[in-house]
Amino acid sequence: MIYIDVSPAVHSRAGLGRYAEKLAVEVSKKRGVGLFHNTDHDARMPEGLKFLPAKRIQAGYKPWRMAVLLAQASPWRPFTINKKLSGGNIFHATEHLLAPVTSMPTVITIHDIIPHLFPEYHTKLNYNYLKVAMPLYCRRANAIITVSEASKLDLVEHYKIPAEKITVIPEAAADHFFVPDPADIDRVKAKYRLPASYLLHIGTIEPRKNLNRLVDALIKLRSDHPDLKLVLAGSKGWLVDSFFDRLKAENLENIVVSPGWVEDEDLPGLIAGARLGVQPSLYEGFGLPLLEHMACGQVVASSNRSSLPEVGGDAAAYFDPEDVDEMVSIISRLLYAPDEMAKRRDLGLKQAAKFSWERAAAETIDLYDEVRERWVSGG
Repeated sequence: MIYIDVSPAVHSRAGLGRYAEKLAVEVSKKRGVGLFHNTDHDARMPEGLKFLPAKRIQAGYKPWRMAVLLAQASPWRPFTINKKLSGGNIFHATEHLLAPVTSMPTVITIHDIIPHLFPEYHTKLNYNYLKVAMPLYCRRANAIITVSEASKLDLVEHYKIPAEKITVIPEAAADHFFVPDPADIDRVKAKYRLPASYLLHIGTIEPRKNLNRLVDALIKLRSDHPDLKLVLAGSKGWLVDSFFDRLKAENLENIVVSPGWVEDEDLPGLIAGARLGVQPSLYEGFGLPLLEHMACGQVVASSNRSSLPEVGGDAAAYFDPEDVDEMVSIISRLLYAPDEMAKRRDLGLKQAAKFSWERAAAETIDLYDEVRERWVSGG
């Protein structure tokens, strides 16, 4: 049995949660899968995973993180979860935490090394933990999956991980991202009281997302598009107080709308109802919202950093995320160019179709088999 740690899905941690859930479901169609997760009073197993057997550790998130670090850092391995995972032949950690397992080979997915690259965008406690933990977990794992070539290069350069230990397996948009009909768009706009004309950003609100510059761009764009507003769909992350303080201080809350977490069933209507999707992030390990926008028939103006050009291909229109004027120029050009928008919309649908969870699961299973074979042979 393959054990997959779905803790990020159980704790609803945005993109990491989607990754864990979709991968577990698709792998289970081909192999026997058992779930593992840390649980506390906030834990909730997604409906899509309830049909699979699950093993749990009863611990709060922070105590469990510290216990795992101490166990992995010790050469004597003071405790493991081997007995909890009886009957398993491989263990896959889907977030940046590798539970102590010694009875079977382990695989860890490292989505990015953002804390290393942008320490100023993390709390001091979280940064100090990950600074020690992530390189350690990479060394302890028998194999590493990452979701883009950009993230692989970062692991090789900054953590000195041998390239041959890392396999790139991209993510994909979930099945519920599709081109909605006009009635669904109208329903979603009414439900969330969305403005008639809006740019859309999807993702956790945090400094790395570069939203202050996006707001600067919006202010400039409104000189020609006075009805244009910005919708920020996603939960609040860390270090965001100054951003929301700015919106209040500058009386921008009427043009920057934050509906918070949006239900999965409403996302296609939210995306398709926008004038344009905008992803100005300074760094993304993968950039899943680009695929989600394109799968819904929406065009995206995107940062040209890190993995985003890998994901967006020829469909997205790119800008330097630190150049507000260039951001304004690209967005304004698209708003006035229906022919270009139509072309990019078609390219986006084709680009999104290149990525699938079925393919991701098949490539992940191939890696499991390779790692298991090496383990059995002592290699």
